[in-house]
Amino acid sequence: MPVPSLFAALEPLLPRIAKPIQYVGGELNARVKDWDSVPVHWALMYPDAYEVGLPNQGVQILYEVLNERPDALAERTYSIWPDLEALMRENGIPQFTVDAHRPVGAFDLLGVSFATELGYTNLLAALDLAGIPLHASDRGIDDPIVVAGGHAAFNPEPVAEFVDVAVLGDGEQAVGTITGVVRDWKAAGRPGGRDELLLRLAATGGVYVPRFYDVTYLPDGRIEAVRPNRPGVPERVVKHTVMDLDEWPYPKTPLVPLAESVHERMSVEIFRGCTRGCRFCQAGMITRPVRERSIDGIGEMVRSGLAATGFEEVGLLSLSSADHSEIGPLAKQLADRYEDDRVSLSLPSTRVDAFNIDLANEFSRNGRRSGLTFAPEGGSERLRRVINKMVSKDDLIRTVSAAYGQGWRQVKLYFMCGLPTETDEDVLEIADMAHDVIRAGREAAGHKDIRCTVSIGGFVPKPHTPFQWAAQASPEVIDARLAKLRAAINANKALGRAVGMRYHDGEPSLVEGLLSRGDRRVSAVIEAVWRGGGRFDGWSEYFSFERWMRCAADVGIDVHWYTTRERGADEVLPWDHLDSGLDKQWLWDDWQDALGEFEQDDCRWTPCFDCGVCSNLGTDIQIGPTGRSLLPISPSPLVQSSSSPQND
Repeated sequence: MPVPSLFAALEPLLPRIAKPIQYVGGELNARVKDWDSVPVHWALMYPDAYEVGLPNQGVQILYEVLNERPDALAERTYSIWPDLEALMRENGIPQFTVDAHRPVGAFDLLGVSFATELGYTNLLAALDLAGIPLHASDRGIDDPIVVAGGHAAFNPEPVAEFVDVAVLGDGEQAVGTITGVVRDWKAAGRPGGRDELLLRLAATGGVYVPRFYDVTYLPDGRIEAVRPNRPGVPERVVKHTVMDLDEWPYPKTPLVPLAESVHERMSVEIFRGCTRGCRFCQAGMITRPVRERSIDGIGEMVRSGLAATGFEEVGLLSLSSADHSEIGPLAKQLADRYEDDRVSLSLPSTRVDAFNIDLANEFSRNGRRSGLTFAPEGGSERLRRVINKMVSKDDLIRTVSAAYGQGWRQVKLYFMCGLPTETDEDVLEIADMAHDVIRAGREAAGHKDIRCTVSIGGFVPKPHTPFQWAAQASPEVIDARLAKLRAAINANKALGRAVGMRYHDGEPSLVEGLLSRGDRRVSAVIEAVWRGGGRFDGWSEYFSFERWMRCAADVGIDVHWYTTRERGADEVLPWDHLDSGLDKQWLWDDWQDALGEFEQDDCRWTPCFDCGVCSNLGTDIQIGPTGRSLLPISPSPLVQSSSSPQND
């Protein structure tokens, strides 16, 4: 049966709210398929505002992959700002998709991509607004299967009460597997109800169904064990890994936002995974092994994406884009190809040891030199050995001096505060580094009109990293160190006035830490915060530390037990039954190496260190160089014929 649009009821409310354009839909390259033409219907959600969610690469990829299938359709939904949420509740309008404005509750599956744990309260708001029971145990056969994905899904235990399943790793193939299971179950007449469908999904080995696992606890509160409670359910659920990125050149036709978004550009993922081994970096650990997209594959994605969107900037994305084995020729050939079109290229933050001026010049050739971003992460060389970020102060000064000497006027340096073994002295070295950057930059540039911005975030220990056992620094410690750092930067007025400082205080980081390493008992806190008005916790104007602490106390959760407590080697961690491929003993050994300030090399260029990913998952590192080149873009037949002498 067709599912009607809610837009007629929604439209009269839009003039009464801020930013109504974000709820209208109809973006360039959006898709609306006939409901009855396919058996499986997905609603894809990024649990944040439209301006943040629309550019998300993961959601765009799955949106296109699913809509290309003959047996499925996918539509998008985003978090509703409180002004419209209040009006929707008042007028009985449920959570809707922006594509066809269909009610989310009518779909077979609701896939939610969590880039950060601070989106959990937005999930509950969307479920309640959609009329979907908050608790997975209360849902019936006609309710959507709620699927969690994204990096936060590598520990879905804090939201295990609210999601039906979680998928670890790459989604391109996983959504196809899930779609096939749902299609076949529906075609058979939905035998066994919702429980049977969830069992079929669990039996694939790559879909985690929390209800099929029981958690027992020791008297001191630690986990005793996590065990399957049904036959046919795997002891451990394995992550999905797409090995040939050239076979998955998505998104082919990126969405162009109607409203202003956080990224006004087209993005191409040039490789996936990272083996630099930064011990704080969950993304680098859980996306192993490194898999490069070929230079001609990247070139074709850029060509087709620009033709489909009209964007004037292309971001070449990965966890460390300058590490691509062919980044030099790629940058030059793309800049050559689009020089006349004034299409600019950009990289995310760049490692100091992978940066060179020639590369930077290619990326700025067709655009403006707005600034360069580097991420030393730790303030002192000692601390950078602890976190395995092997960048010396001399290398950094040499690199930024060259940049200032070539005409750049702005450099941004990113650090973290609260790292394991960190002291006040480690943090205060950031001030010395910033001052030295300004001194060297003025000398190289020959003038004083340069800037250095120091940006600092609070460190949060993450699952599946060597720091998963570490104690998190308290907000009081972080805030005190940041205050001392600000004073140290400003102590030298001649240099300090050229240094900007941006930072996040320690309170949101503590909440993120609770949600990041929490277990199922933390779900009570999330629900209490949402019922108490919690929404958009990633936005400072909506985040309330007091509300989180009060709700945690009300439900009997000791926040500091989950955050500032160091774990032991024998402790069962809430995510131990979820297999990222990394060997737990290897992670522990690397944690001990960190405490000993011992550095680990990158296995792309050195022998294997037995982290476990390739051997456990049957994968391998895939890097170039391929030796291939981008071919020149030839004029289309239409252009050739229209300009030929015969048509004059």
